Amino acid sequence: MKLKTPQTPAKPRQASIGKSTATEKPSRLRHRVDGGYARGDETRRRIIEAAIRLFGERGFEGTSTRGIAQQAGVNAPALQYYFDNKEGLYRACAEHIANNAVAHFSPALDRAQAALDTNADRDTLIEIFGLIQDTTADHLFASNDIQDKRLFVAHEQAGHGPGILIDIMDQGLRARMTQVCATLIARITGVPADDPLTLLRMTTLHGQLMIFHFIPKSALSALKWRDGIDAERLALLKRTVREQTRILMNAWSAQSALPL
Repeated sequence: MKLKTPQTPAKPRQASIGKSTATEKPSRLRHRVDGGYARGDETRRRIIEAAIRLFGERGFEGTSTRGIAQQAGVNAPALQYYFDNKEGLYRACAEHIANNAVAHFSPALDRAQAALDTNADRDTLIEIFGLIQDTTADHLFASNDIQDKRLFVAHEQAGHGPGILIDIMDQGLRARMTQVCATLIARITGVPADDPLTLLRMTTLHGQLMIFHFIPKSALSALKWRDGIDAERLALLKRTVREQTRILMNAWSAQSALPL
């Protein structure tokens, strides 16, 4: 009986590297999640900045994605790649503005909260409130792109946009700012933080600076600062607002200490 010689198993076929057979179809390239399309923070930021500028100038309805792409120096499909659609880009703009504001104000608000937590004295609390006002002034006047952001916000407040930024700010930074500032005034004056009088006082104190935000041309014209606010004028404005705030807060504190 002859024994059959065992056959060597066939070697598995190895796919060739870097080559394709005539019957194989090349796979379609897709962009990576973390790359592709020259994707990066710089490109995304450039698109957002261009969009904020155009949304501020023309409103949501009057702004086209083609115009934004042209301003940003990218092709139109790039906007869809990054943001899906115009609404997605608008939301990204709103989040960008809100995140920058949070980063700007957080150090001052953190310091204020620390002073409240340690039961700091009245003079310290007044000084901290003045720091928040200085931070607000810097935000309004020391930012290069504040005009674009101001117009973006103005369109939202006029109802010319989706209202996304207002919602984000109301639920985030604005809520925290109100809580901290009202509590500071309450500690200084002895009137509860949720009392209408405290909230009115807070609003009027902020109004010393916000007038330059909402009606800048009129406010600057009254001061004969038609060419804008430079570093020297900003310093004068901050000193004046701090002085007025200190006078008012000391008067409110003395008033609440009077016997009924």
